[in-house]
Amino acid sequence: MSSRVEAVTPALLRAWGLPSPGESKKARGDVIVVGGSRRSPGAVLLAGEAALRVGAGRVALGVPRSLAPQAGVALPEAGVLALPKHAGKDFGKTLAERLASADAVLVGPGFDDPEKTRATLLAVARTGARRIVLDAFALGVLPEVDRAELADDLLLSPNKDEAGILLGRPLGDDDAADIREIARTWRAVVNCYGLVAHPDGRAWRVPGGGGGLGTSGSGDVLAGAIAGFAARGVEPERAAVWGAWAHARAGDRLTDDPGLGFLARELARALTPAVRDTLR
Repeated sequence: MSSRVEAVTPALLRAWGLPSPGESKKARGDVIVVGGSRRSPGAVLLAGEAALRVGAGRVALGVPRSLAPQAGVALPEAGVLALPKHAGKDFGKTLAERLASADAVLVGPGFDDPEKTRATLLAVARTGARRIVLDAFALGVLPEVDRAELADDLLLSPNKDEAGILLGRPLGDDDAADIREIARTWRAVVNCYGLVAHPDGRAWRVPGGGGGLGTSGSGDVLAGAIAGFAARGVEPERAAVWGAWAHARAGDRLTDDPGLGFLARELARALTPAVRDTLR
């Protein structure tokens, strides 16, 4: 296995390209974001908006029933699907069919209870969801889940603390080796702070982004961007690279103007011009 980490550049991404948008929103992919809690109701909104901002055609938010009316008003572009009151209960026919047919399902943003998160993740997997992206609490509970129960196409977007949980120890000095180990262990594409690894050992590094990305909700935007690209039909490793790149370039853009202190909701809006400028 080569130890080489490929640097991501605009030329590389232009060579990869992105799928044609087609003639309707259905051709651009269907994303469902499953998450949310009374304590963190905004995370699913940020992730859902990010998916739309990178070109996904349809987004639905799977949230606790108590949040459903507010979510629909806060992000009117998204559909809203109410989760069962009791976590882990098999979903009803309508919700199960939507999850099974979605092009990408993101699980985790805004969840705040480990047991409920684990039960919900397993319920999502039982629907046959074919491409799953995990973020936040869904990463924290992953060591308690049998990998065989999840989709073959699995994408993980951990921060460094969550990467340590998946690794079973803190990250060391060789971040590429550590992220590759996580990818190999979980048979998943992993993005951690711009280092993207595939289970087969390939790896890419996305430059830049800056300290401004260290703001509340930034990770939700990143996960939503990755899910959006994945739903568009981009291969999992390329979806993670594209998501990390757009997130970093949006951070660079906002660091220049208005400067440090920008909000995650502004970061989501900056994803669209970041992708456009890369493809020019």
